[in-house]
Amino acid sequence: MDKSEHDACVDKWVDACAVHTLDAQQVLALFEQALGVLLDRARQTLGDVTLTAILDRVLFTSSETFPLLAVLKVEGHGLRWDELRERVRHGGELREGMRFVLVEFLTVLGKLTAEILTPALHADLSNIVPARDGQAARGPRATRPKTADEGTP
Repeated sequence: MDKSEHDACVDKWVDACAVHTLDAQQVLALFEQALGVLLDRARQTLGDVTLTAILDRVLFTSSETFPLLAVLKVEGHGLRWDELRERVRHGGELREGMRFVLVEFLTVLGKLTAEILTPALHADLSNIVPARDGQAARGPRATRPKTADEGTP
């Protein structure tokens, strides 16, 4: 599998969620949910230390192209979203940044694991949908894992 297959998966999900119709806070909630679900799935196989190193790399690379994302910090078992939540006003850069982070994360994980996690990660991503209240929902459940600024899961 190459990066274009991860691109296609993320693009399909972005289109299915109609991300272009969401406001900045809704995009942020969806981004937080999607990355949280992917991190939880990958953590089962890779563990916290490896996953933190991967996420740090992905965020560093992403913030070079999308400076807004430089405020995301890895903390504990997740990310600190509070500073990004305060800074986000417009969804355009955030939408593109979200897409970039997700593709980069899937690509790096795929390369490091010989794509072993890819089918499950793609399936998990495709199950995440925006909820009407602005929070993201996953499949039949409308729950959201806690983030670092809410306490660890």
